[in-house]
Amino acid sequence: MKEFRLSQQKMLFLLIASVSTFFFGILYVHAPSTIVLLAAGTVTIALGILWGVPWEEIQQDIVENITAFVPAILILLSVGMLVGAWIISGTVPLMIYYGLSFVSPAYFLVATLLICTIMSVTMGTSWGTIGTVGIALMGVSVGLGIPVGYTAGAVVTGAIFGDKLSPLSDTTVLAAAVSEVYIFDHIKYMLWTTIPPFLIALAMYAYLGSQYASGVIEGENYELLLQTLKNTFTMNPLLLLPPVTVLILIWMKKPALPVFAVGIILAVVLAIIFQDATLNSVASTLWGGYTKTTEVAIVDKMILRGGLKGMLSTVALLFGAAVFGAPLKTVGILDYLVEKVRSVAKSSKAFQTASFLIHSFLFMITGSYYVTFSAFGPMVRPMYDGYNLHRANLSRTLEDTGTALAPIVPWSVTGAFIAGTLEVPTLEFALYAPLTYLGMIFALLYILLNFKIASSSTVITKKGAEQC
Repeated sequence: MKEFRLSQQKMLFLLIASVSTFFFGILYVHAPSTIVLLAAGTVTIALGILWGVPWEEIQQDIVENITAFVPAILILLSVGMLVGAWIISGTVPLMIYYGLSFVSPAYFLVATLLICTIMSVTMGTSWGTIGTVGIALMGVSVGLGIPVGYTAGAVVTGAIFGDKLSPLSDTTVLAAAVSEVYIFDHIKYMLWTTIPPFLIALAMYAYLGSQYASGVIEGENYELLLQTLKNTFTMNPLLLLPPVTVLILIWMKKPALPVFAVGIILAVVLAIIFQDATLNSVASTLWGGYTKTTEVAIVDKMILRGGLKGMLSTVALLFGAAVFGAPLKTVGILDYLVEKVRSVAKSSKAFQTASFLIHSFLFMITGSYYVTFSAFGPMVRPMYDGYNLHRANLSRTLEDTGTALAPIVPWSVTGAFIAGTLEVPTLEFALYAPLTYLGMIFALLYILLNFKIASSSTVITKKGAEQC
């Protein structure tokens, strides 16, 4: 805590001004999240300086916040290069090709779930999964006569599974970063609210899909996708070496950045050997993503992605979050909020329930988990320490009430994207995407029953303990 402290009235005014600027920018101006965070932070900084808060103190806290985000920034940039490398090497196209080639009508919905799960975990993107193989699978669904609501639910469930658990996912990285939690601690802890709903979904799709066992796979998008992938990339089982190696190293709890570096290097070597890629084309892909078009829109949506450049907007968002949160800390608002919450929430259970409900509410208002993660996470993070709670409880709450909830909130950025891309109204698939709502139910039950709630001293992974 700083030597000086503003009056409670001034801190309350600062908080209202900052939050009002934040919501005005999001709800009325519809400005980019990064700009809104910077604007709200600027308002707080200006008023703080006007009331005597030294700029040097604010600047120091901004630098400290940015420093805390450096590991996440490095991971994000590595992920961008990794995705690009896995595409130019043919690794990602091969996985999609194999997955679609083994689709069976009797288990189409189960296969849809597994295909989308594998792609979202290995690529770390729900939007990329939904906008590529998701579209292709919707076409197959129509050919089989399976209700599109069923298929959309399976696509969304598989996509969100990876978005929550993949170390390549920007939301996974961001939730861990704003909570100051080791990323694999965060992933391991989220398994408790992700695996049970996933298994329930798997059973649901097995039952629903069994009714269409006599169907025949057809669909123009399906055949076109397979043929284009085969014509564009050399298919060889050795192309699976990068993801297999990365998964093994992650399972062995090796540090994320070296693991990603291994995945990138292996993919680069394979790209040169199997796809006749030049060093120049590889370097260009690592920077700007894969850009070689196939002139087939559905395939281009799948492979024209990745690269370090594509992650810069998320990096900028982290800088915006640092600027937004730093002055709130400097002027004493965070300490003030901690004291107020503690005076109301007498137990850790009450505090966690309040955090769960507040973040859910904020997300449903803003419709963007990038915004709520960046704003809410740093604000309540110190409070978890005060209640002797591991910060992984916070990072898990953020994803359960943000990443997972997003697809079934029609006005959210993700919800609107899914409904528009799959051309299925939100209410038509929401019930058949149980991961989006059952995860929240499990999370709330765990809080109320005090089950799988880690204390500050809990060791989730050895590496996470070393970083504390």
